[in-house]
Amino acid sequence: MAERMEVYKCEVCGNIVEVLHGSFGELVCCGKPMVKFEEKTADTSTEKHVPFIKRDGDKYIVKVGENTAHPMEDKHYIEWIELVVDGAVYRKFLNPGDAPEAVFEVAEGKEVYAREYCNIHGLWKG
Repeated sequence: MAERMEVYKCEVCGNIVEVLHGSFGELVCCGKPMVKFEEKTADTSTEKHVPFIKRDGDKYIVKVGENTAHPMEDKHYIEWIELVVDGAVYRKFLNPGDAPEAVFEVAEGKEVYAREYCNIHGLWKG
């Protein structure tokens, strides 16, 4: 059963989907079950993946890597950063060469977290 906000990937074509409405059944693409990403929350290597959130006035700044920025190369980069504020979802898509960060001008919330997707190392939450 797929749950709301879970992220899945097709290992054949590379499609990535985020569930908007969870229900029974299996997510299938290219004739094969899609693989669910588990949200990682702790870095164990020198590459930094956990998103770091800072409140600055009327905006949230989300950086991938608090002190060391994640690489943004053609073969290894952050594809998107997502901010969730009290259940509302905001997302910024990135490209190689961009800074691994996003700015979201939204009201301050009580429950705030961020997720990001690295094209090599998967889904991360912070």
